[in-house]
Amino acid sequence: MANTLDPMDLKQIISLNLDGFSNRKIATTLGISRNTVNSYMKFLTASDYSFKELLSFDNARLSALFPSHTTIDNERHDELMLYFEGVNKARNHPGFTFLYHYQEYAQQASQPYSYTQFMEHYRRKYAKVKGSMKLEHEAGNEMYIDYAGKKLHVVNKETGEVIPVEVFIAILPSSQYTYVEASLSQKREDLITSCGNALQFYGGVPKAIVSDNLKSAVTRASKYEPEINRSFKDFARHYNCVINPTRSYAPQDKALVENAVHLVYLRIYYPLREMTFFSLQDLNREIKRLLVGYNDLLFQRKEASRRELFQSVEREYLKPLPTSAYEIKDYKRAKVQKMGYVYFSPDKSYYSVPYRYIGKKTLIHYTKTVVEVYYNHVRIALHHRNPSKGSYNTNTDHLSSTHKGYTSWSPEYFKNKAAPHGAHVVNCVEKILADSEYPETGYKRVMGLIQLHKSYGSKRLDNACKRALQADATSYMRIKNILKNNLDQSSLFYQDLEEDKTHIPSHQNIRGAAAYQ
Repeated sequence: MANTLDPMDLKQIISLNLDGFSNRKIATTLGISRNTVNSYMKFLTASDYSFKELLSFDNARLSALFPSHTTIDNERHDELMLYFEGVNKARNHPGFTFLYHYQEYAQQASQPYSYTQFMEHYRRKYAKVKGSMKLEHEAGNEMYIDYAGKKLHVVNKETGEVIPVEVFIAILPSSQYTYVEASLSQKREDLITSCGNALQFYGGVPKAIVSDNLKSAVTRASKYEPEINRSFKDFARHYNCVINPTRSYAPQDKALVENAVHLVYLRIYYPLREMTFFSLQDLNREIKRLLVGYNDLLFQRKEASRRELFQSVEREYLKPLPTSAYEIKDYKRAKVQKMGYVYFSPDKSYYSVPYRYIGKKTLIHYTKTVVEVYYNHVRIALHHRNPSKGSYNTNTDHLSSTHKGYTSWSPEYFKNKAAPHGAHVVNCVEKILADSEYPETGYKRVMGLIQLHKSYGSKRLDNACKRALQADATSYMRIKNILKNNLDQSSLFYQDLEEDKTHIPSHQNIRGAAAYQ
């Protein structure tokens, strides 16, 4: 028989068989080769005794029934077991293989086992735990993140209000090197900021960030293919890693970070219990101080601390940080207007795109400093964000030849355009521009005003502007009505104008801006 068992193993096989286990399941449970179990089951079944009787036999009697059992060479076996201790310490290193260690063992052992026996003894010594797979964590592979269930607090110094704050925890599972910080909420912005701070703390980036199914991280939870929040996915792209949410109803996926949460309660929460903090910065400063001692504490079963394991094993396997920190992105949909601009609602402003996209539906990606416009996942425009409300932000390369003239618009430009039509027209232009909330809105109004000379002539336009100035009624629509109703030539001008003012809105946007040259 290729593999031999001692009497205790035989009794385990008999017991599991009586409990209804199949040969395959017995092999998996005991960490024994299935062929070995099959062979012994044949001998046991062929015995003159029942399985219950065999269980009652002592080891010596059971050994006598199965002469194929061989005594282990204790010296040879002990040498192998001692070598296995070094193998287990190396399991977390990327690139680990049993074959490499077997070859190393075979070179140094006086009587090496075969590779099959080497693996069989290893599996028997380190049998899998039933019911749950023990996860082996490769150095530099993952960063687990979660929020503590219990909150810390800061106090508003002015009002005395006690404000609860969240506590973010990140851990590199191979070394268990831990990062902790307090934040105002678990919202997307705070989560991404905390993750970025954790990566800065580690000085590198793992291959994956493993999160619990946080609402700020996962749009739609799924056991096999969860949908990641767009901003969090973009954060991962910036840092050249992936987001890998833990599986639903798989507690072993998050056991390590949950244990870290428990230890944070013991070693950070408890020392803070009688302290009062008046700002998040003060609280995080104290957490940072306590975290040093937490990571420097020696493991009970290892002769090293979290920091030492991180520095000696894990740090070199982290990918480098990007050259710039991530800026949180938000998204807005917008249709390209006829003028070749998209309307950016957060600032009530406009940004140009190439004119060939007029009428197309786009997606705006924006941060505190940048506005990007995408069409069918391709970026078609990039602008520095202008916080001025109502501003028109133009890249002249985006404009058609018809629209390029708009880039020269300014108060001086329109006063020069108005000058040939009379001093009163110029005065009206100045007053309209001065009264406009946004310059671009005023430009449209005075552009429409100057255009009236084409229908009524410069002399009548100047006279209408004179009368509008006298009545303090300088708007495009009022001056247009003066001309339309010939009030610029009527002695009843002021009476009619007062009646007219009750029917015309004080501010009217002018359409047809694109027609002006």
